[in-house]
Order: sequence, then structure tokens, then C-alpha cells
Amino acid sequence: MFTKKEIYTVIRSLIAAYLITGLLLLFTALLLYKFQPEQSMVSVGILVIYVLGSFLGGFFAGKGTGRRKFLWGLATGALYFLLLLAASFVSGNGLQSEAGRIVTTMLLCLGGGMLGGMLAF
Repeated sequence: MFTKKEIYTVIRSLIAAYLITGLLLLFTALLLYKFQPEQSMVSVGILVIYVLGSFLGGFFAGKGTGRRKFLWGLATGALYFLLLLAASFVSGNGLQSEAGRIVTTMLLCLGGGMLGGMLAF
């Protein structure tokens, strides 16, 4: 079924994806403080960061596993989204976003992770 190597690879990929996401969100917060852009630009920026994070997580997972890369990328994207959703619950925000926005974010994370896995060489 799954080997320990594959599971550890996915965990390391998720950690790397969240470190990158955290750094990019800190940079975005600095830009928000400095330039105070419109809310729509902020939302798009955050979605881009999520896609980039899941893409890199999928890339690292696909590169590390070496087989069925797109599936490992998809799994990494799914776990990435689920951890984002869990963090939202833990922080007390719950599901304040619209259902369509949550589904869009989920699809973008899944697609980003799968594309990252597919492009892993």
C-alpha cells in the first residue's frame, strides 16, 4: 500500500509547503501594511499563495516518491487544503467564507498539488 518513505516524503512536502506559505503570507502582510491595497487584490494574493504552496508541496512529494507523481501531488494538495481548513476552525473563524469560495480554494489546492506532482522531474 504505502511505504514509510512515501508517507515521510508527503509529510516533509507539507512542512515545506507550509513554511513557504507562511513566509509568503508574512511578506503579504508587510505589503498590506505598507500599501493598503483593495480587498479584492488581497483575496487574489492569498489564493495565489495557496496555489503556489500546494504546487510546491506536490512538486516535492512527486519528486520524492518517484512514482504516480500526480497522485502524490493530488494527495499533498488535499492534505494542504484540509490543514488550512482545520487551522481556520482552530483559530475560531469557522466557516465564515461562502461555500463557493471554500470549494474554489479546495479545487485550486488540489489542482496546484497535482500539477506540481506532474511537473516533478
